[in-house]
Amino acid sequence: MTDTQHPTPQEALETLLAGNTRFVSGTVEHPNQDAARRSETAPAQAPFAVLFGCSDSRLAAEIIFDRGLGDLFVVRTAGHVAGAEVLGSIEYGVSVLNCPLVVVLGHDSCGAVAAARAAVADGATAGGYVRDVVERVTPSVLAARAAGHTEDADFIDEHVRRTVDLLLERSRHLADAVQAGSTAVVGLSYRLADGTARLVTARGVQIPDGTLA
Repeated sequence: MTDTQHPTPQEALETLLAGNTRFVSGTVEHPNQDAARRSETAPAQAPFAVLFGCSDSRLAAEIIFDRGLGDLFVVRTAGHVAGAEVLGSIEYGVSVLNCPLVVVLGHDSCGAVAAARAAVADGATAGGYVRDVVERVTPSVLAARAAGHTEDADFIDEHVRRTVDLLLERSRHLADAVQAGSTAVVGLSYRLADGTARLVTARGVQIPDGTLA
């Protein structure tokens, strides 16, 4: 991948995962984080990926994927729940900024998923707008339970998959871009303890056999 042109969806994914590998191994390069990059990106941005992730403070995208200024167009909400503002932001990244990759990033020990599981199990409810977040995660919890899952990782993976499906179902712009081959959408699950980002689902990009969870 070069800094002067957008990569293919496949190249964008490989670049992102290579950065995560460096982060996990402690061999980070901190690319595009200097004064020269700051000046270069001041007039305009050309990120190579939209990163839609959870707002959790332990999920700083540019750090865990070893990237820098102008590389990622980041959208974050608690539990990576997607409303109109999120869909519009992702569409902006794809249709205006021409990002070839959209990533949905979930993680273990997610508070929103845990709250939704508690609400389903014993009727525990949250107050204020937190309740809205929990309600949006609940369909993923119900689907995981219906499939017989009991492990936290399985619930997280299900929520990531359902979020990817939701984005493609609700956004015609995104679905058309994937169909045209100009953009791919992938779901990743991040492990807090060791920093690994594991592929859960992918649309519009080739994934080696045995890679997906």
